[in-house]
Formats: sequence, C-alpha cells, structure tokens
Amino acid sequence: MRLLFTSLGSFGHTFPLLPLAFAARDAGHDVVFATSEDFLPQLRKAGLETAAAGLGIKEAFGQAFAEAGRAGQWRPVSGVPPEDRAPIVARVFGELMPKRFVADLQPVFDHFRPDLVVNEVANSGGSFAAMKAGISLVTHGFGRVSNDDRTATYIRDAIRANAEEMGITLGEDLTSRGPFIDICPESVQEPGFLARAQRVPLRPVGWSEPGELPAGVLDKRRPLVYLTLGTAMGHAGVLGEAIAGLSGLDVDVLVATGPTVDPAALGEVPANVRLEAWVPQSKLLPHVDLVVHHGGSGTTLGAFGAGVGQLLLPQGADQFANADAVFAAGVGDRLLGEDVTADAVAEKAGRLLADPSVRSAAATLAAEVAAMPLPAEVAAELPKFA
Repeated sequence: MRLLFTSLGSFGHTFPLLPLAFAARDAGHDVVFATSEDFLPQLRKAGLETAAAGLGIKEAFGQAFAEAGRAGQWRPVSGVPPEDRAPIVARVFGELMPKRFVADLQPVFDHFRPDLVVNEVANSGGSFAAMKAGISLVTHGFGRVSNDDRTATYIRDAIRANAEEMGITLGEDLTSRGPFIDICPESVQEPGFLARAQRVPLRPVGWSEPGELPAGVLDKRRPLVYLTLGTAMGHAGVLGEAIAGLSGLDVDVLVATGPTVDPAALGEVPANVRLEAWVPQSKLLPHVDLVVHHGGSGTTLGAFGAGVGQLLLPQGADQFANADAVFAAGVGDRLLGEDVTADAVAEKAGRLLADPSVRSAAATLAAEVAAMPLPAEVAAELPKFA
C-alpha cells in the first residue's frame, strides 16, 4: 500500500507522526512524508522518503506580519498586542498554509498516487487536498484536542470559510469525520472529543533525533530536573527565573535552551545547572525526576509516558490547556505569566518532587500510556482505512 504522511513543518507537528510512519515503512508499505521544504532535512536525516509541500511556518508568519504592516517579525509572541495577534495567527494557520498545501499536494498525489493519506490534525490543507482528490484520509493528532481560546476560534472560523469555498464539509473538530489516530491518553483527553470522535488510540512513544545523553544523567547522584521551553517559544527571561528557582534546590538541573534562546543571554549559571542546546528528549525523560516545561504536547505526553511529575510554564497556543489538564490529572502544577518567579518555581518544584500523590498519579498515567497500542499494531490496521 502507498501511504502519504503530511504535516505542518515543525518539531511539534511532524515528530508525533514519525513512529507510525516508520512502523508503516517497516511493515512493507511505500511511505512518503510531505511537509514544507525548510523541514525536509529533519525527515531525510530520519531516513524517510520526502516531498516538498506547503509554506514553512516562519515564511507564513513573515508574509502575514508584512501584510499587517509589521515586516521583519514572524514569531506570534514577538511584541504583537494580543488583540492583533489572533487574526494574524488565524491568517497563517487558517488561510495561507492550507491553501499552499492544497496547491502543492496535488502534483505529489499525481506522481505518488497514494492509497491513503495520514494527515496531521493542524494541517487542514492536507485534509482538503485529500478530500478534493478523493483519496482516503486518516487524521493524526499530536496531543490533547483543545479549542477553548480566542485564537483557536479565529483559526477555526478561517478554516471553515476555506472549506466552504472548496465545497468541503467538516466535522466539529475540523476533520473529515473519519478515523482519528489519537496519541493522547483517554483519561486526559477532552471529553467532548472522546464522545464524538472515531478514535484510534496510538501510544505516544516519542521520537528524537538519535544522540547521546549528557554526562551525569545515567549515573545521577541526586534528583534530576529537566527544564525546557521547547523549539518554538523559548524565552530567556522565563528560563532565567526557572533556573534561579531550581538551582536553589538539592537537585541537578539540565536545561535544553533550544533554537530560540542564546545560552549567552542566560549569563553564568550555578554549578548544579547544565546548559545544552539540544538533548534527545524521548531518551532522556525516563531518567528525570521532574520536568519543568512550556506545556508543548510532545513534552507533556512524553512526561505522561515516563511517569514523571511536571511543572508547566505555558507560553502560548495549546500549552495553557495542557497545563490545565496536567493539573486536573494530579500529575503536576502550573505557573502563568507574571507568576513565573524564581521563588514560585522553587516552591512548586520542591513540592512536586516531594509529594507522593504526584508520583502515584504519574505512575497510574504511565500505566495507561503503556497499555495503548504500539505503532506497529496501528500500522497493521491502516489498510482497512484505505
């Protein structure tokens, strides 16, 4: 069977699909992964056959900001007032990228002739293109389904308007109403989505570019706290407060600064803090005692699977809803906006490390994740959707 996977070009949107793509390839299917040109090197390093399709996120934001008279900006958190931010984000995810994916995927379909398209949920253009071409479609999630903020409403409205222009009818979750591969554990998934979705559970096994763990991880002598703000919304000020708070505890702190924060902006750090530009996160998580992070879906789900407590410092997008879900599940806590201070981080992190109820809840959630079907099992089911 010929399978075409497609997603928006970013770590958070693409990497969750890779375990299933690998499993499908290993099962003997012909697999091609289509995403924006700027992200293809990541997929080629992973050994996948690729095709270029769609605008890159940075390019799309650059175009939208230029249209709004803010040329030179591209990140939605870079000083744009909240009242102006939502329409720009909606223009990017609801119009610019979907329309480009629809245009670019048609020649890919003509060349590869897929039997089934596996499309990442935020890539509405991938769904539109498959539906217009009459190709069977499966939607693949990247985390908890959430549409409870103002920006999400703007995006949903833009996507629906786009679909109507093309004569496409969408379900409540902006999908094709067909199978939805869900990597979020049922107990923390949005209840309304569970009630209406044709859900195909898949274990969030995680994937990282291969690499060695930093020294001291495997032979740690005291609790290890992992601190990251992800690959897209890093903020030196927030990282600095978190480092100041965590370094005062009797722990070692491993910080992944990511591509958006210059380590030099953090200055000299205490002796129990180690800075790394990148770590193999999926390989690291089973060895840490607490994750302090931005609330991105990949890190949140990875911590669920590793059975580790979490302190979330959400910066945007779905991160706030993820923080609420972590708190409600009893596996962590959160700090929002101006509440992110060194003292607050130290207090909450110290409590989470010492609280047996957090460890118990995290272990229960990890057992739920471990009971979800593996990628090879779900890959074996894909032919019935074609």
